[in-house]
Amino acid sequence: MNKREVQEIKKQFTPENCAITRIAGCYVDGEKEKKMEDEQAFLSLPEEEMFKYFDIFRKTLSGNIGKTLLNMQYAVDVERNGDPEGYEHELLMGLRESRLKDPALLDEFYEQVMTSYVYPGNYYIILIHGTYDIPGKSTDGKTMEDASDEVYDFILCSICPVKLSQAGLSYNSKEEKMQERMRDWVVDKPDKGFLFPAFNDRSTDVHEILYYTKKSSDIQEEFVNSVLGSKMTVSADEQKEMFNGIVENVLGENADCETVKDIHQNIYNAIIEHGVDPEPYKIGKDDMRKIFEDSNVLHAQMANFDRIYDEYAGEKTEFMTTNIVNPKKLKVEFAEGKMELNADFTDYLDVQVVDGQKCVLIPISNMKINGICVKDRVSGNEV
Repeated sequence: MNKREVQEIKKQFTPENCAITRIAGCYVDGEKEKKMEDEQAFLSLPEEEMFKYFDIFRKTLSGNIGKTLLNMQYAVDVERNGDPEGYEHELLMGLRESRLKDPALLDEFYEQVMTSYVYPGNYYIILIHGTYDIPGKSTDGKTMEDASDEVYDFILCSICPVKLSQAGLSYNSKEEKMQERMRDWVVDKPDKGFLFPAFNDRSTDVHEILYYTKKSSDIQEEFVNSVLGSKMTVSADEQKEMFNGIVENVLGENADCETVKDIHQNIYNAIIEHGVDPEPYKIGKDDMRKIFEDSNVLHAQMANFDRIYDEYAGEKTEFMTTNIVNPKKLKVEFAEGKMELNADFTDYLDVQVVDGQKCVLIPISNMKINGICVKDRVSGNEV
């Protein structure tokens, strides 16, 4: 799914467009014991409660594609053919087809989550079923509400930590006095979640699932394997490590500042050239090789590029450009500290030896230290 398709589904989690038919939930304590199970028609909920759920569901589809939202695929040959490897996909299909009205399937799903999801405290598993009558679109991209070709039938899961509210004081209006506030168990924003099936090309795709993780560094592979049963996707943090490994090993001891800057700048330029597009921009092995060559990496260094790329990433691996380069910032770290520069300012970064000392040189203006404007000691002018 791309950004535009995600946004289209998020719009269904509003009072005006509500596409949710049913909601089911299971509250699990820190000892992994069920404390509550419930399922009912979503529209039977009180209005204020519905609004709180809308916030949770929209949050489950938030973030950037490739970082907190990961497109994961299923192997077609293990889907619904009795193969044990297709069990998870079959369970999700069953939940969807039953519209969350089968208690046995719900219990089975909750058990799968409780067995594999890693969280030390209490949490709330929320499942919803929805149907979205997909409006058609004219050749100029305008929506035609009365020209629906397909109904998108889906389930969405949100797993939310449940935390004890903070202690404090509150005002008792009846007794007109301040008193200790009652501490309650409060449902927090989702930590994990998924949308199944995927909504690819504005249509149902049962061969893919969209997975949400609050932290890109915490995908929880066991949860993905046991609950989703989909092909594991390399996280944003892992892609960054792979990319750094390729750069460091291709350049070797000759990883000078100018070459690393050029690689960063050329990837940044490729992102800009790609433009604003809902489809995340990816680069593969051939694209990466050209970027290195355009960054004046020596021929002798490029001789090992293919081997190093395959070793660190795999021949078929594609990198999400925003996972390996921050299009807005360049981070510079050294033993004495670190700094961040605007991406369009990287050309001015230089490393030189001054009075026998290696220094990072950048032209600056309007310098502040802890919010205080400082001046040059010699000229008296503001830096």
